[in-house]
Amino acid sequence: MPPESSNGARRSPEQLGERLAGSRDITIDQVDAAPNGVRGVAYPRRVRWVALLRNVNQGQRGNPSTADIRAGFTDAGCRNVELFQSNGTVLFDADDPVEAAERASAGIAARSGHEREVYCIALASLAEAVDRHRDATDLRRYEFTLHGGGDLDPTAADVRKETDRHRCEIVDSGPGWAIIHNRIDGEGHATPVLESLTGGPATSRGLPTLVRLVSRFIR
Repeated sequence: MPPESSNGARRSPEQLGERLAGSRDITIDQVDAAPNGVRGVAYPRRVRWVALLRNVNQGQRGNPSTADIRAGFTDAGCRNVELFQSNGTVLFDADDPVEAAERASAGIAARSGHEREVYCIALASLAEAVDRHRDATDLRRYEFTLHGGGDLDPTAADVRKETDRHRCEIVDSGPGWAIIHNRIDGEGHATPVLESLTGGPATSRGLPTLVRLVSRFIR
């Protein structure tokens, strides 16, 4: 079922692509084929990106501040930088989002003294994934994770073994991202599961948070 727009009408993938890209030079399929971006690709200026910083609680000791994060992205050449909530979620425009995210990460570390990994995904791709699950009755048990491990197969034996061990399952996935459903209220296993499966860092957000983000920034 296509996702809904803010006025209650269902959005088709084509409408999502046109709204977010703002140009027929890029389609939702093209964005979704590499949602985390490809270094050196010049994306249309009106494609919006979402960055998730790993392990950030803005305003708390030992974390980059809001000012550090904003300045890091601005100094990296990002445009229209907006921070969402206080957990290191950033929206931005950039011609090369991968390079911009890497430069922002370095800039944040230089300013704050705290290194944090930064992963990014096209807002179009994020919205399409979120919209497939936003009506779940137990939405608070869902988490969205960005990682650097490519496209995981949720049906693979090693994946199922790891998710079963953590009382969860991967219910949706794509290149560099996955949606985890936790079987027990109050538990959140997405980040450790994805880090175990990929052998690298990952960062997660609760799906209710991203439903609010999509509702706010896609009008």
